[in-house]
Amino acid sequence: MFNEEFKNEEIIIRGEKIGLGESKLIKISVDRLPTGTYIEIPVYIFNGEKVGPTVLLQGGLHGDETNSIELVRRMLIDKRYKIHRGCVIVVPLLNVFGFLNLSRDMHGKDVNRSFPGSNTGSLASRMARYLMKELIKNVDFAIDYHTGGAQRSNFPQIRFTPQDERALELSKIFNAPLMFGSKLIPKSFRNECYKNNIPVIVYEGGESLRLCEDAIQQGINGTLRILKHFQMINENVEISKTKQSIFLKKRKWIRAKVAGLFTAKVANGTFIKKGETLGHIMDTYGETNFTVKSPINGYIIAKNNFPVINMGDALFHVGEL
Repeated sequence: MFNEEFKNEEIIIRGEKIGLGESKLIKISVDRLPTGTYIEIPVYIFNGEKVGPTVLLQGGLHGDETNSIELVRRMLIDKRYKIHRGCVIVVPLLNVFGFLNLSRDMHGKDVNRSFPGSNTGSLASRMARYLMKELIKNVDFAIDYHTGGAQRSNFPQIRFTPQDERALELSKIFNAPLMFGSKLIPKSFRNECYKNNIPVIVYEGGESLRLCEDAIQQGINGTLRILKHFQMINENVEISKTKQSIFLKKRKWIRAKVAGLFTAKVANGTFIKKGETLGHIMDTYGETNFTVKSPINGYIIAKNNFPVINMGDALFHVGEL
């Protein structure tokens, strides 16, 4: 599915050249705080000695998705990027401003709704433009790491563009516990890459502003499977074995029919049956107790961890086989 016309003989980022067998850290100055303090985005490039695919590994597109940042950072600390063939471009934290403010956005704008970006627009738009102009031009495919938002925890899963056969192939190699096709969202990073014929898979695991060890390890193992498949790392690298990824065909949100304090009775990733009790919603005085039951059979792919809910709030995201 992937052609052999790879681009890593010479990687060029912001005018700096990284040839075969070279590694480099480039710090990109993007803006400064009102105090005058410059903000830089570290970009690590590990280019192998042999020609092969170039993959972008990107965390922190949303500033509050700390699990995605830790996943990419930990692979740096553990020296997992010993690349022999091809090239890995590593961005542990793209949205520095959102990270500093514990926010999903960058100055009130979602970077992942700002593509293809602009040289004269908002900071989020300029960041999107930089990503496409400087990094993506070097890339054959990308893994974009995310977490759930708004107190929702995502069970480790891979999302791919249904009409992209190469993204489907990458998803199978990654082999997260769950995988499913996800529609392209206008002005998103994945959508813009698709327009430029670059497959992107999105790894989702954990919850914003929290670290989830299982999601981190699942993400690391999946990434190593990708690198090993393309002979980018040593074939002797050990990766934990796991069951084949479960392919989900449809998804449905189960929402609260009443307001109150929510208590879940089932764990994330659990297979549930139609009519099964998933939790309870009780008013603050204990006078009413509403039972939440599943309307379908499927796997819980996301769970709301916030106890105070309003009518219509999302409680569980369920994937059907």
